[in-house]
Amino acid sequence: QVQLVESGGGLVQPGGSLRLSCAVSESTFSFSSMGWLRQAPGKQRELVASITGTGDTYFAESVKGRFTISVDGAKNMVYLQMNRLKPEDTAVYSCYADRKFTPYWGQGTQVTVSS
Repeated sequence: QVQLVESGGGLVQPGGSLRLSCAVSESTFSFSSMGWLRQAPGKQRELVASITGTGDTYFAESVKGRFTISVDGAKNMVYLQMNRLKPEDTAVYSCYADRKFTPYWGQGTQVTVSS
């Protein structure tokens, strides 16, 4: 079964940067889309970024210009580079992979932006 394991979360100061990594148990080329979601306590889940097999990307308006998503097919890895972080970016970030309309999810990693 497909497994995804996130890493790279932690505490960072406002304005700082952090890179999240997602290790995928199967080839990233086998998925139609991959990306990242986040959810903070008391708030609904939000799609942060996604990338399709053709290389098309999507970013939530709240993170556009600050976050970048990338895939390393040779390493079966998906990354989320987060720059100029804000306190409102604090949330649990989970990566996902979708194939044949079936999504697979990771356990998530906590990102806390605070001084």
